Amino acid sequence: MRFKSLLAAAAAAAMAPVVAAAQAPAAAPPLDRNILHVQVILDHLGFAPGILDGRGGQSLELALRGFQESRGLPRTGKPDAATMRALYPYRAARPTVTIKLTADMVRGPFLGAIPHDYNKQAELPTLGYRSPMEKLAEMFHTTPAVLLALNSPATRIAQGATVTFPNALPTSRNYPGEIKPEWRQTLTMLNVDAASPQGDSIVVDKSEGSLRVLDKAGKLIAQFPVTTGSEHDPLPLGTWKIQGKDYNPKFHYNPSLFWDAKKNDQKAMLPPGPNGPVGVVWIDLSKPHYGIHGTPEPSTIGRSESHGCIRMANWDVARLTLMIGNGAKAVFQA
Repeated sequence: MRFKSLLAAAAAAAMAPVVAAAQAPAAAPPLDRNILHVQVILDHLGFAPGILDGRGGQSLELALRGFQESRGLPRTGKPDAATMRALYPYRAARPTVTIKLTADMVRGPFLGAIPHDYNKQAELPTLGYRSPMEKLAEMFHTTPAVLLALNSPATRIAQGATVTFPNALPTSRNYPGEIKPEWRQTLTMLNVDAASPQGDSIVVDKSEGSLRVLDKAGKLIAQFPVTTGSEHDPLPLGTWKIQGKDYNPKFHYNPSLFWDAKKNDQKAMLPPGPNGPVGVVWIDLSKPHYGIHGTPEPSTIGRSESHGCIRMANWDVARLTLMIGNGAKAVFQA
């Protein structure tokens, strides 16, 4: 199957709920490899710029402000001269990497379209990826459209084919020994860097749309873009604690907890998978029914609403689990 036809199938399934709620978007600007290089370096350093797409925007500006603060620079949110000098030592992390696809990289099962109805989702064996393109895009912290831009419509997605990706490859996969094999496999698949700084607490900032990881001295050491609540389910401001982590979780759908549940919805247990409502991990908070979790739609982070919880890209929330331990303080502020 050709690259372009896979893109069409994956993009149609992934964007259906977004397109329905918005006007037709303007054409995206062309991919800029210099911007992509900055994004890749920031992603490696733990200042997540959102989707690795070689384009500017609010997520990149947020990442730059976080990196600038961590280095004692003015928080301009721009790749100014001082910031580029601070990024220069990390230039060896090239913007793209070309890889020969392995059997694991293109292994399914793949679901095609996923029903929006939770009760129908509960009947599926897994909430896995819709297509090989969607899986490869998430592995390299990007979108199918970016993979198409970096390659050719004639590029094959099959074992042994050579494909160019944004360079999301980690510097280390030496994950802690106590991690169970299933979660280790997820971390590996998502190219989560084991070389992650160790935090003492987190701060979720509603106005900025960020989750900040602080060390014991209160210094910013990592930052991620997040989606935080909505008018119906506002972010619960205050100080909470991280109580535990559920890796590759099932999702218990209880319609009584959702203001937008359909009248005939029934309680249901949804299977695990990266396209489940909470993605690849649920970080439980001391506030009942609230947590920090992944998402099946990483391109909407910071651009849509949630049911009160803190939503992150799967690769970002997976990395957060390596940075912060149970019992850590979680401050939610406006």
